[in-house]
Amino acid sequence: MHMQDYGNGLRSGPVTSFRSAGSPSSVRRGSAVLPSVLTFLVVVASGGLLLMIEKGMLNSMETPSPRGNARRLELFRESRAHGSDDVDSEILQEIRNRTIRTMCSQKNMPHSIWSLSPLQRKTVLQHILVNEEYRFLYCYVPKVACSNWKRVLKVLSGALESVDVNIKMDHRSDLLFLSSLKPEEIRYRLKHYFKFMFVREPMERLLSAYRNKFGEIESYQKKYGMEIVKRYRKGLAKDASVKGDDVTFGEFVRYLLDEDVEHMNEHWMPIYNLCQPCAVSYNFIGSYEHLERDSEYVLQRIGAPPFVHFPERQTWYKPVTTETLHYYLCTLPQKLLRELLPKYILDFSLFAYPFPNTTTEHCRH
Repeated sequence: MHMQDYGNGLRSGPVTSFRSAGSPSSVRRGSAVLPSVLTFLVVVASGGLLLMIEKGMLNSMETPSPRGNARRLELFRESRAHGSDDVDSEILQEIRNRTIRTMCSQKNMPHSIWSLSPLQRKTVLQHILVNEEYRFLYCYVPKVACSNWKRVLKVLSGALESVDVNIKMDHRSDLLFLSSLKPEEIRYRLKHYFKFMFVREPMERLLSAYRNKFGEIESYQKKYGMEIVKRYRKGLAKDASVKGDDVTFGEFVRYLLDEDVEHMNEHWMPIYNLCQPCAVSYNFIGSYEHLERDSEYVLQRIGAPPFVHFPERQTWYKPVTTETLHYYLCTLPQKLLRELLPKYILDFSLFAYPFPNTTTEHCRH
């Protein structure tokens, strides 16, 4: 499950900013070509993996021994011994490793944070959290358990007594952001600290953001909801009674299609743009789908004390089920979905998520 430093040897030469998942006009023009090109790259990147599976080489794969707490490591190994999906997880990690190495080696991809545009660099540095004592960097992605990870960071720094303390999460205080450090300090930490991030199925993350922000958060309804309703609902452009608390998913998608990904709100900005996995060589990329196990791996890898555990989901949490996602995507006009997917193409491709199946036959069920 340990991720290789896929960026090694790919840091030289001129780099142009990667924007094919950016402006709406370029996305629409290239939407027919881009997915097929990236699919080809994924196939190329994963080709060697098929040979490994065929020869049984993955059977002997072992997670590299970390320098973490011995007792935590022992518990982690015991949990792995009783798990039935560890081989699948290792295969997924290998697919991601190879895909990222291949795609990030392309000339038009950034090979360090210093080759990013100022806005791109600002975004990623503002999303990487630093822990000095345990020497790690965590790129947080909204709607991928980042609130719980921030609790863990606060406990490790001594700002919070326990991850189970019942308090409202302050997403800024008692946290050290990489953006607050000097360039030479940033370079050192990117080179020497353990770096990790967590990803989630792109459409599931998008739906989670929609339901949470427009269904529960009044500030989002006023800031974004009112604008969306006035812009996309006929006859309401100048209606002062609009509250923005009834934005439909279709209206939300239309809004996303008109937004430049580099200027999106962080809750629906593509993961690629938030964490720049080609510019930052992450040692480990965990999955929301395997959150508990992957979080335990990270905790033992960084050497966290045994009493520090990843928080359990809150009782009020409403998960996005497969059925719920299926319903929203199948009721969405397919033209909108076809236009939306290219904006998140790198999240699907780099992190090995298949495109959603919204064929007529599938949606009928």
